Amino acid sequence: MHSTNNTWETPLAALEDTAFVRAVEEAFADIYRTWFSREIELVNHQLPILVRALRRVEPWRVFLLVTPWMLARVFIPYKTPSIAIPEDWRGNARADKPYTVIGPVVTMVVKETTEKAHINYHPGIGHYLVQPLIQSMETFASPGEVYEAWNNVIRVRNENIRKLNRRCNWQEDVSRREFFRKATG
Repeated sequence: MHSTNNTWETPLAALEDTAFVRAVEEAFADIYRTWFSREIELVNHQLPILVRALRRVEPWRVFLLVTPWMLARVFIPYKTPSIAIPEDWRGNARADKPYTVIGPVVTMVVKETTEKAHINYHPGIGHYLVQPLIQSMETFASPGEVYEAWNNVIRVRNENIRKLNRRCNWQEDVSRREFFRKATG
């Protein structure tokens, strides 16, 4: 199914999840063979192409993608999103262009949270959005190591958020005390 709304091409929209994962992995294997298989630096040829943690978050199928060149969160629409595709990123404009890891940035809302991602295109996938998570893959011996590194980033982020929230609450209490002290004299 090719959608023309907002210029999104969505050939995978109607596939069931198993066929969808297979199509995505095959498309990224094609990208690897064409653009990365001869690269010496910045690519870890020992890593496979894997889709993990697939879920649906309207209007997207969202998943983690491990490739020899990056770990990314990928958003592929199963319904046409309201984001407009720039003219130079429409399917016919990208057909003969080299692969670009990250295209132009767009803003989107996912579960009431504003996110930034990069538009991309592959004829076998259509248009999709990418959030690069790790772009230096040389040191990883396995996908498990990649996931563990990302889990560590998440753990540190969550701990920092927890500390920041505690600190913000304390600062708010101090501000209230200061406000009342000034008010009483």
